[in-house]
Amino acid sequence: MNQAINDTSSADAPRSVSPLPEITKVPTLWTFVGLVAGLGLGLLTVMRAPGAMAPLLAVAEPVGDMWLRALRATIIPLVVSLLFMGVVQTVAAARAGAMARRALGWFYLILAGGSAMAGFLVPALLAVIPSPPGAIEALRAGVASADAKAAGPLPGVGDFVASFVPANVFSAAADDQILPLLLFTAIFAVAAARLANRQRESLLTFFEAIGGATLVVVGWILWTAPAGVFALSFAVAAHTGAAAIGALAHYVLIVTLTGTVMFLSAYPIAVLFGRQPLGAFARAVIPAQALALSTQSSLASLPAMLGACRQLGVRDRAAEFTLPLAVALFRGTGPAMNFAVAIYLAHWLGVPVDGWHMLAGFAVASVMSFGAVSLPGAISLVTSCGPIALAMGVPVGPLALLVAVEVLPDLMRTLGNVTLDVAVTTVVDAMPGLDEEKANG
Repeated sequence: MNQAINDTSSADAPRSVSPLPEITKVPTLWTFVGLVAGLGLGLLTVMRAPGAMAPLLAVAEPVGDMWLRALRATIIPLVVSLLFMGVVQTVAAARAGAMARRALGWFYLILAGGSAMAGFLVPALLAVIPSPPGAIEALRAGVASADAKAAGPLPGVGDFVASFVPANVFSAAADDQILPLLLFTAIFAVAAARLANRQRESLLTFFEAIGGATLVVVGWILWTAPAGVFALSFAVAAHTGAAAIGALAHYVLIVTLTGTVMFLSAYPIAVLFGRQPLGAFARAVIPAQALALSTQSSLASLPAMLGACRQLGVRDRAAEFTLPLAVALFRGTGPAMNFAVAIYLAHWLGVPVDGWHMLAGFAVASVMSFGAVSLPGAISLVTSCGPIALAMGVPVGPLALLVAVEVLPDLMRTLGNVTLDVAVTTVVDAMPGLDEEKANG
């Protein structure tokens, strides 16, 4: 990707993000084990030794709360730094030529469309597939100690619109006013992209360093996730009993179904806009899909995606440019599934969300994908879903528990992302003017 862009304009070439620090490879299996063990021990204690519950909770609840606070402390610096780098790289990529602009246009169209779809689909799914009886009510009480911050009264339309412009960006960050903070960051990044190359590189280095250091801190926190999730799940099980298990399974079902819709949308996109036969496309992407499920990494699936494009007759120039760009900037299932998580959190906690705050969630969900890098699912859940929930006025405490079951929805995330990457590449290749652009380049 970098070579293709550098050939067009070296001054405006998007700069690659530094590799993810090794420390941020999260012990996902052990985190899941911590969840199961905490729920199991909590249920066993409630049934067999209720008298021992109070002293155990006196230890478990502070430990879980401390771990949750540490995780929340990283959201703002990590989201701001990643969004700044993502916007600068997106602006630079858009300057690289018509093919890049077409690809970015399709990226955002699918991202925004997926976010809008989730806004309508998830409430409908919650109505059609209700949670197990009593599970949501029990969990509301169970997570109360994990996140004592309650959503305040919803502002009026005028106050909501005025809040887009923060009087003090640092106060906005301190008060978790995520929408004005992200808007300021995006505008600041667009302005930085217009600076001279040396100044732009200095800012990129600064934010890259903040993001990298914060990722290391997040990695350290998530290495303790088995203990933190164990403490939180033990407290939840103590308050809710077996209802916690049914509610978590219901959450996984709703979010995975939302991702499944995005995954399936790749096929009509390839057929209608990429001019590919349905059977040929379905057969060609199977190796990439198998690799995606086994590695849970779009980047690791890139060679298989390139092979799928060659099998479909996509020209090398389109595939070798669009696919790396998609892996770097495009998370096709991200906005839909992240918005679904935030909506589910609101449902879980009984937080009323009006149309304006749903619109705020849609806006943040639609742009956060451009501020994402290839992160383990547990980290991306916090960095991508946390800002959406905060923009909607929804507490983010339950995300600490959902980290433990993210391994299941994350399979659908990667499967859908890989399939959509190939579908969008066929669309870019099928758009008119590619040969003329090549001849004039």
